[in-house]
Amino acid sequence: MKVVLPGGTGQVGAILDRALTAAGHEVTVLTRRPRGPREIGWDGSTLGAWADAVDGSDVVINLAGRSVSCRYTAENLRAMMESRVDSTRVVGAAIAAAARPPRVWLQMSTATIYAHRFDAAHDEATGVLGGAEAGVPDYWAYSVDIAKNWERAQAAADTPATRKVALRSAMVMSPDRGGVFDVLLGLARLGLGGPVAGGAQFVSWIHDEDFVRAVEFLIARDDIEGPVNLASPGPLPHRDFMRALRTARGVRLGLPATRWMAELGAFALRTDTELLLKSRRVVPGRLRAAGFDFTHPQWEGAAVELVRRAAAFRTDRRTGRRSPEAAVRSRH
Repeated sequence: MKVVLPGGTGQVGAILDRALTAAGHEVTVLTRRPRGPREIGWDGSTLGAWADAVDGSDVVINLAGRSVSCRYTAENLRAMMESRVDSTRVVGAAIAAAARPPRVWLQMSTATIYAHRFDAAHDEATGVLGGAEAGVPDYWAYSVDIAKNWERAQAAADTPATRKVALRSAMVMSPDRGGVFDVLLGLARLGLGGPVAGGAQFVSWIHDEDFVRAVEFLIARDDIEGPVNLASPGPLPHRDFMRALRTARGVRLGLPATRWMAELGAFALRTDTELLLKSRRVVPGRLRAAGFDFTHPQWEGAAVELVRRAAAFRTDRRTGRRSPEAAVRSRH
């Protein structure tokens, strides 16, 4: 199977590239700074020679977009919007122009599209899209607008021969350096992994192995199109999420943080508190209805497995050798 990954050099792209390549598929990555033999340069907004890789491919999985791990200034929010919408439009244009278009286009989206809430969970059928909630910062609505425009750009593309799926993904948890799990585990190790602002806000997440399996599942299922939630069936409040992570790491205590302390910490880390404070209670309605079974449905077990792999990866980096466990994991 020929797979094209626009924007495939980030954390999620690296996860998919590893897994799909190990499974024997031919993976081509589109990136602004190509370095390897399987990487092709593009600017994320205009058609070019890179479109030849799309023509004749089987699957396109577009992951392109400016990282959300930044301060949510007006400039950065605008860059998030433009990088996502422009790249989606140009991928759609490449597919529309292809003599042999791919049979499926998986487009990254985000669970952030749903409203901030603490009561009912959001599935694709009954979930409430955000943007009109009371009592939250105004700029949170812009994050929702980014997600909505991202999906609209894919839906508007004239690609009748290509099935389109929007991946409303929760945070993908993997031991890769610099990923969200790596950051959270580092806080727990330092004793800073306590609840933030009371910890009642829900955390939606998905284990990296289940993320890859869900992508493979959606590629194979010709009957599924449109928005699909990629999230574990077990979202939980932040305080419980961090408690389980501390337990898995063997850390007894985690200092709590107030909202203003979170603001200071986010400023120091050059990120934004929306990632911590917005309650994302998202569940995989369509995946479960289609018969997808999660390998890691609950966070307690997933955290133990991820902590173990993180320890193996740190050993690999110190010795310069790849552990047998890490090699096995990369094939799944």
